[in-house]
Amino acid sequence: MIGVPGTGASARMTIGEQEGQPQAVAVSGPAGRDALGHVCFWTHFAVFGFVLTGWIYPFVPSLVFYLLFLPAMFFQWRLNRSTCVLNNLESLMRTGRWRNPGNREEGAWLKTLVGDTLGIHLTRQQMDRVINSAMLLLWLLALGHLMFWYAPGLALTSR
Repeated sequence: MIGVPGTGASARMTIGEQEGQPQAVAVSGPAGRDALGHVCFWTHFAVFGFVLTGWIYPFVPSLVFYLLFLPAMFFQWRLNRSTCVLNNLESLMRTGRWRNPGNREEGAWLKTLVGDTLGIHLTRQQMDRVINSAMLLLWLLALGHLMFWYAPGLALTSR
């Protein structure tokens, strides 16, 4: 454990070597991150915020983008073995490789966030069910918002 001065917090770091390339990867808590780790964490957080709130935006173009973005994000996870491309890009910048098994957030950013902040430790399968169910619900809310408030002619029922 490494103490973070002035915060009273500590962070775990893994230091190792992979195929001749040294690596140091911050693996817990925003306080223990380097600049790249902070950028990646807050980028994830911004995307997470958009996913949670995008369905309520009052603009048709943003709702259409949202309705396309959520399925694209879902299929990207499925095609990328349940790993976010943001984690892959961070691994590529740090190690020169697309995957970094030493990064506990790779493929588990939200799971790690929930475990560290709320103390709720779910399995990958349980977290996938929570995420997929929430994404479906949010996508349906966006579709309903678009159809019934902004495009009533597209509604499934006639008036």
